Amino acid sequence: MDIRSGSKYPASALSNFAGHRFAIDGVVCNSMEGFLQSLKFKNPEIQEEVCKLVGYAAKVRGKNKKWWKKQILYWRGKLVGRHTASYQVLLDRAYNEMFNQSESFRKALKASGEATIEHSLGKRQPARTVLTRTEFCSRLVGLRRKM
Repeated sequence: MDIRSGSKYPASALSNFAGHRFAIDGVVCNSMEGFLQSLKFKNPEIQEEVCKLVGYAAKVRGKNKKWWKKQILYWRGKLVGRHTASYQVLLDRAYNEMFNQSESFRKALKASGEATIEHSLGKRQPARTVLTRTEFCSRLVGLRRKM
């Protein structure tokens, strides 16, 4: 199952572009894409605004940030290095919060059954993306195992 926003259900609903509301550290996110794009902004107030965005609007909002030059991202005013264990923990926490708080996400994950999860549009190199194919798919599979 190739996870993409333009795919059929449940693949489309498992895309980071899909609207699944959750909160992390008191910040309301309307999609995982909003959360991921918010990490490119140092200012916590701007992060909160970006977290509320869904789908392509979130992607566009963070598109021109040149975070990859220094490999630095931010959460709640704190610097988070892209290649650190603490960044992976933050990603885990975000996906776990979405899983715990969003019934629509859990339903889509359950509907994926035993299908192999792939993300052909995603990048492979961590230095070029805030979430690689492997980071994304492994989290979905891990959460599905929890069900």
